[in-house]
Amino acid sequence: MPEKLLAVDVGNTQTHFGLFEPGSDEVIEHWRFATVRHSTEDELGAALSNLLGLRGFGFDDIDASIVSSTVPELSEQWTLMARRYLDHEMLVVGPAIKTGMPIRIDNPREVGADRLVNSVAAYDRFKRQCVVVDFGTAITYDAVSEHGEYLGGIIAPGVEISMDALYARAAKLPKVEIVEPRGVIGKGTVEAIRSGMAYGYAGQIEGIVGRMKGELGEDTAVIATGGLAGSVVPFARGVIDEIDQLLTLTGLRLIWQRNH
Repeated sequence: MPEKLLAVDVGNTQTHFGLFEPGSDEVIEHWRFATVRHSTEDELGAALSNLLGLRGFGFDDIDASIVSSTVPELSEQWTLMARRYLDHEMLVVGPAIKTGMPIRIDNPREVGADRLVNSVAAYDRFKRQCVVVDFGTAITYDAVSEHGEYLGGIIAPGVEISMDALYARAAKLPKVEIVEPRGVIGKGTVEAIRSGMAYGYAGQIEGIVGRMKGELGEDTAVIATGGLAGSVVPFARGVIDEIDQLLTLTGLRLIWQRNH
């Protein structure tokens, strides 16, 4: 079986990883599992081995790997895992890595690895100024110039954080799933919360993206990614051009190629 590239995106809530054939743009297969901050290299190796095995893959199929992590303590554990079980050095997205994207903010080291990876992938796709909206633990909005420069962005509390806070601080309010409300005006508590989450975040997206386009230009491309993108984006009127749940993995592949 041909050797493959392993791309790992470690988020605060979930870890998403996928396999690429060398020289191919397509993800062969991808998986998600819950991020556990105190995971050891052996536990990560076991999780990786089990999930790969579900699709007939094994450690011997992986020739190279790259990781982007928003959890600093897990970056080291993933590199130790790769050294022990994959028998190579895993590339880590960080300040010294070649991304091909100039960073035009006050302190470039502040940029989250996932945000930079997403921006690299978005600019490679659109080849013009663009905005990435990532629905993770936080909702992030990142701007890329027409020349492929990372310009900065916006960070807001994520959907699940807001839902958990509402549930924790208001004793009589239940947790609800974000699904399409029957109408904007809820006819009961559950419907009212659903409407607030769906249309509240849709309004945020419309407002923030609209203001970003005011600075970048109306022809700015806008792409969304992240676990809850599909639940919220449909309520935002015409401001998102695409949803791509594999955007971060694609960015990791591009960065790996730029370093080899």
